[in-house]
Amino acid sequence: MKTATIAVFLVLLVTVPAQSQTGRPSSLKELASYGGADRERLLVEGAKREGKLVWYTTLAARQNKQLTKAFEDKYPGVKVETYRTNSTALTQRVLTEAKAGRHLVDAIETTLPGLFTFREAELLSPYTSPHLGEFPEDSKEDAPNKLVHWTIDRESFVGFAYNKKSLSAADAPKTFDDLLKPGLKNKMAMAGGSTGARMIGAMLKAKGKTYVMSLKEQNMRLHMIAASALTQLVASGEVTASPSQFYSAAHVAIAKGAPLVWVPMELVVASGGGSAVYAHAQRPHAALLFVDFLLSSEGQKLYEDLYFGSPKKNYGFKRWYPEKGLTLDQYEKEQEKWNDLLMQITQK
Repeated sequence: MKTATIAVFLVLLVTVPAQSQTGRPSSLKELASYGGADRERLLVEGAKREGKLVWYTTLAARQNKQLTKAFEDKYPGVKVETYRTNSTALTQRVLTEAKAGRHLVDAIETTLPGLFTFREAELLSPYTSPHLGEFPEDSKEDAPNKLVHWTIDRESFVGFAYNKKSLSAADAPKTFDDLLKPGLKNKMAMAGGSTGARMIGAMLKAKGKTYVMSLKEQNMRLHMIAASALTQLVASGEVTASPSQFYSAAHVAIAKGAPLVWVPMELVVASGGGSAVYAHAQRPHAALLFVDFLLSSEGQKLYEDLYFGSPKKNYGFKRWYPEKGLTLDQYEKEQEKWNDLLMQITQK
């Protein structure tokens, strides 16, 4: 009898884990790494039970409304509650809530410095997605077991924009060296803050410090305003041109009739926004379903309609992610160096 009992116990010891492994994934960790053929059906069923997800994003209100409406139309019964703010405020909100044990957010979409902070604070859940194979390696932040901490789902490109009433296409630069043309002296302005600094970083990477310092002779003005605000000055003709202009802001202005032209340089700063899953998501099915949607061809098309770039596409120029391969501390030190150079070449 004793031998038989032991035998039964050993059978149970072997078979119970095996049975549990074949069960449906339900925890965030299990769902995030699940790549079965029924993944979407599983996530949809769970998301409808959860009823909603809470999404924190740095996208503008008009942009996030278009994305969330498309998601809700595709998956009726799953609502998206959005909290929208700038990257600094979003980062602080997530950290403050996590410290207090108030786990409100499920999915996060923000720029890379914020994602660095969340990764280092262990606030992100590594995940997979059926769409990851379509994205280049540079756009994914690797995690163990072939998972990712985040995927860049939208890109904002920084290049040269000019007012075509004040500058002819023949005189417009196509390379960094062209910015040194005598005809551009006293006609260019740089945006202050991170956008201008990151463009200096691209110039430094492509051409070196000697080139960057030679730009001082062009008498570029420094405007301590957002790059999108500087776009309006170029559009009005108050400023002829700027090497620190977002493709998206320029084309929004062009769509409204502004006489602007945007030109990529040989190295284009790509400011990425990445999709991530919060480590303590209370609605894991909905969070993962939403991230999958943003990474899908449908989601990427929606981003392009909003004048963002998709990492999946080749636009004919070389991208550069300034943060790639760096820790948050390393990136901040690099940005400080770029900003110092920006100040030096714009000081009179």
